[in-house]
Amino acid sequence: MKKTLMVFDFDHTVVDDNSDTWVVRCLPDQTLPDSVKNTYRKGHWTEFMGRVMNYIGDQQVSPDRVRSVMESIPFTPGMSDLLTFISEHKSTIDCIIISDSNTMFIDWILQASGFQAAVDQVFSNPAKVNDLGYMEVQHHHSHDCKRCPVNLCKKKVLELYLSEQADGGVEYERIFYAGDGGNDLCPSTCLRGHDVVMPRRGYALEKLLAKLEKQKDNAFLRAKVIIWSSGTDILEELKASMQL
Repeated sequence: MKKTLMVFDFDHTVVDDNSDTWVVRCLPDQTLPDSVKNTYRKGHWTEFMGRVMNYIGDQQVSPDRVRSVMESIPFTPGMSDLLTFISEHKSTIDCIIISDSNTMFIDWILQASGFQAAVDQVFSNPAKVNDLGYMEVQHHHSHDCKRCPVNLCKKKVLELYLSEQADGGVEYERIFYAGDGGNDLCPSTCLRGHDVVMPRRGYALEKLLAKLEKQKDNAFLRAKVIIWSSGTDILEELKASMQL
């Protein structure tokens, strides 16, 4: 059977905000003190989020409170229709999320919205609530890619997934990759000529791809580029490729 693979980033793609910064709304004054904010170092966001989670725990904010705040994050316009379509066509569409957020936030949000059925697998930084009631987050994996943050190379995740699927006899006729950020460029480079990378209009990925196009760096990127503004744009491309 010919199958399509839909790959999503999560923050500013599936949801219309950043789940890692949205969590701060669970605090009484909805802000972090400078003593926490100033500990961020470029390329080490996951470690920073570990300190944010620790601070939230120190303020005696319960995981249930955090969960209810995370469940209120808005979905990107048109994304609900797109995820509904995917969940109705699971025999022909596989769908994965590759995100630098964390597994706990993403699972909570998908469960609350009822869209878990649309998504086959979530690849993100593992997170859990520990025995003390504090949230913890770890690196997704280690890698040697110079372009990506230390905790996650999305290209490595995608290549491994495709290889495992191929071992199980699943080959994808076409892959759609929808994202917004700089860390979505690396996985775009492993897509084939008939695959589609979909950067969100006005975000970093669109600018980076435009730069490649200007440099005519086609050896670096083979996939077709289609810009999207809403989930509806992605849905139309998906339907057209499936000739629905």
